[in-house]
Amino acid sequence: MLTVCATHRLALRRLTVEDAPFIFELVNNESWLRFIGDKGVRTLADAQKYILNGPVEMYTRFGFGLWLVETRDENSTPIGICGLIKREALNDVDLGFAFLPEFWGKGYAFEAASAAMIYGKMALKLKRIAAITAPDNHRSAKLLVKLGFQFERMMQLNGSGDVAFYTACGSDGA
Repeated sequence: MLTVCATHRLALRRLTVEDAPFIFELVNNESWLRFIGDKGVRTLADAQKYILNGPVEMYTRFGFGLWLVETRDENSTPIGICGLIKREALNDVDLGFAFLPEFWGKGYAFEAASAAMIYGKMALKLKRIAAITAPDNHRSAKLLVKLGFQFERMMQLNGSGDVAFYTACGSDGA
């Protein structure tokens, strides 16, 4: 598996169709459905399509995307996804992350998101990194502030309701 970046406890690597069972569990989790939305993933085949049409397509087009986050131990346990996304509706590349609830509160999201941001700044030379979150997703908003993001504004994204839009400085400090 292609590891994109790693921390002391975590490895971030490209998703493959073999990760479909984990993705199926993640995208059908209550917090994903509430804050991100129903992606229509009802079967493992749907999860494979989601991986191919989302992250894998983005790797092909841009060289980056959402990566699987797994522990760096003998089990390589998948715990979430984190990475950089280029959405047509946003000018900036944005940081995305989602973790299974049993891995919340352990610093994993901060660790993985920090690594993804460093990758964006150093490898991709991004001038600015954005992030969006549901207005009532207080855990994600708190993490974004801890990562150095600043709230900019509320905005509509693809007609799906308001999202909170945040930005952080990239490689040139702008």
